[in-house]
Amino acid sequence: MIELSSKQRKILEKYAQPLQSVVIVGQNGVTEAVEKMTDSALAAHELVKISFNEFKDEKRDLAVSLSEACSSVLVRVIGNKAILYRPAEKADERKYEKALEKAKAKQSI
Repeated sequence: MIELSSKQRKILEKYAQPLQSVVIVGQNGVTEAVEKMTDSALAAHELVKISFNEFKDEKRDLAVSLSEACSSVLVRVIGNKAILYRPAEKADERKYEKALEKAKAKQSI
């Protein structure tokens, strides 16, 4: 799993802001079906926004467990939404890699 700096998280938050929630955690919580849906959404989009309609008090813990189950990084939990990121397997399909590398290079200066 990759580690993100605070600047890299900010960049991913910026890209996630206009996105609609792809996965919704409802009354059954984080089930195997939700994990599979999240995994396939991450494979297709890299950056996924998740809404919590129920379990709002436990959303942080649920988001962490969901990110671990999908081998992704929890970017941030904002309100009742969580943002997950996992780079695409093929290097030429990675949408956000250049922006993240740029932030990493600025940080090391």
